[in-house]
Amino acid sequence: MMKQKYIFVSVLLLVLMLAGVGLTELYVRQERAESGEAFRVVTSFYPMYIAAENIIGSCSGVELQDLSGPQTGCMHDYQLTTEDMVKLSGADVFIVNGGGIENFLSDVAKQYPDLQMVYASEPLELLEDNAHAWMSIQDYMTQVRAIADALVRFDKNKSHGELYKKNSTAYLEKLQKLKERQEQLAQALREELPQEGHAHEKTAAGGTKQAVIFHEAFAYTARDLNLAIAGSMDLDEERQVSAGEVADMLKLIQEHGVQLILAEELYGKRMCETLQKEADVKVVYLDTCVRGDYHADSYLNAMEENLAKLEQAILNPANP
Repeated sequence: MMKQKYIFVSVLLLVLMLAGVGLTELYVRQERAESGEAFRVVTSFYPMYIAAENIIGSCSGVELQDLSGPQTGCMHDYQLTTEDMVKLSGADVFIVNGGGIENFLSDVAKQYPDLQMVYASEPLELLEDNAHAWMSIQDYMTQVRAIADALVRFDKNKSHGELYKKNSTAYLEKLQKLKERQEQLAQALREELPQEGHAHEKTAAGGTKQAVIFHEAFAYTARDLNLAIAGSMDLDEERQVSAGEVADMLKLIQEHGVQLILAEELYGKRMCETLQKEADVKVVYLDTCVRGDYHADSYLNAMEENLAKLEQAILNPANP
């Protein structure tokens, strides 16, 4: 009987605590709105911050903060800190990628029920169990539109809304030029493939070149370039590759006539150097766009460099 009473009291105290947090949060937001304080936007990690930064621009009366910092990388194993919770307690909008990238979102939703959360990947058809959509320029453009629309909706200041629309349009125009360059590369890839019956190399069904990826983010790159993924392996600082896995990968490369490996240099270089010694395969080290500085053009610059490396590897393989 005493145990049941103890459980009841504990549950009651927890409910009262959560209710108190929610009411305090709501009160703080109302007070800030009435006093004309800044509209505060928090992003989960780097690519979301860069998108929001371009949309918000120099809009007066809007504060933008990033939760994890510019060098954290992907968010799969990220744990919220006390400082993070303070940022979120004062935020009006929390912009996240969604799709499983941020594993702490359910905790945030419970802790801050009145916080407006924007899932930038929500309008997208994601690749299976893979939400690294910002690595597709086209998908990233969709995310930018979704973030801009959400900020216009949640920020009641009409002059802010007009600026969000103007800034997002300008950013999308820059991204469109980058997308067109990528499409030209994809077209060149299709045109330079050997004719059926005269190939000295193996290609996938439909005439697409075969590739191996060493980071799931590059599945979006491969899709946009119409590259067939013959095999994949996620490499990170905790991943120990066995001799058997290297042998299996070599066999796969030889059987499928793989000519291209897409990898992240930070974690994939050792594996790629081993494969290059044993197989005639080109390695392209790409930026996953999850680290950098907070310059507004950081994403554009990183993707331009990625495209330049791909162009060199695919169109000019004899001139590294």
